[in-house]
Amino acid sequence: MIRISAIIPTYNRRDLVIRAIETALAQTVPIDEIIVVDDGSSDGTGDALHARYGERIRYVWQANAGVSAARNHGMRLARGRYFALLDSDDEWLPEKTARQLALLQARPDLGMALCDVQRVDAAGNAIDILRRRDTIREDGPALRWVIHNPALAPASAMFLREVFEDIGGFDESLRTAEDIDFHLRVARRWPIGVVEAPLVRAMRGHDGLSADPGTYDDYVRVVERAIAGARGVLDDQDLDRALASTYARNARGMLIRGRWSDAMRLIRRSWGLTQDREVRRELLRLLPFAARRALRGMLPR
Repeated sequence: MIRISAIIPTYNRRDLVIRAIETALAQTVPIDEIIVVDDGSSDGTGDALHARYGERIRYVWQANAGVSAARNHGMRLARGRYFALLDSDDEWLPEKTARQLALLQARPDLGMALCDVQRVDAAGNAIDILRRRDTIREDGPALRWVIHNPALAPASAMFLREVFEDIGGFDESLRTAEDIDFHLRVARRWPIGVVEAPLVRAMRGHDGLSADPGTYDDYVRVVERAIAGARGVLDDQDLDRALASTYARNARGMLIRGRWSDAMRLIRRSWGLTQDREVRRELLRLLPFAARRALRGMLPR
């Protein structure tokens, strides 16, 4: 019987995907099937994986269609009871799947288990730790928590096959923020649990799509859609505060990229949505930040 399926999408990361696969093979609870979906690589990924792993992994090539399509393809092929995602630039620590499996088996009401994430730079140096309990304060129905900060490292997620069959996987129309959208849709329909330990190392700041300037627009659209769908389910004031915080957080990113008019539009929307002191303090802190960025742009180089 296949219990755990690992799904690894990759694109032109021949060396990185090998490192990711090695961490899947090193799990203390064996992964029953490892599916690598190659999203149209041209760097010899397929030959390298066939030579190194043979039948130990299931390698599938598809014409380039994006990471969401690759993940969804892998999940449609997967035969396991539990799905575990692993991006090709991330790594699992050896106890990752064992501890998540234990939580899901102990709490059959949960649809998904997350863990903390050690974020690292391209050289492997630690940046920070994403602590899931800071957002999801207790195991169980989680939309009221996730709506405020839907950040998700896919490599930190293990979930039931039924979750994928229910919500339909990742939104392939999104270039970025597809992980945030997936997290919100799971939280809308399934209880979520947390293993409070950093069991994933996720690389940031290299060639990932999180650096795409459009990610702020995608993020805002995804959260706006989720909040519209949660009206009547969660308290309106809490939803307004979550949306205001989303606008403020993404306005900062737009300011960094010099998108002044877009940033100010979000700041005005955020200010009008809530009188929450914390959100308004965050907005006021953006004003001197914006002034410094503007001044820096005017100085001769």
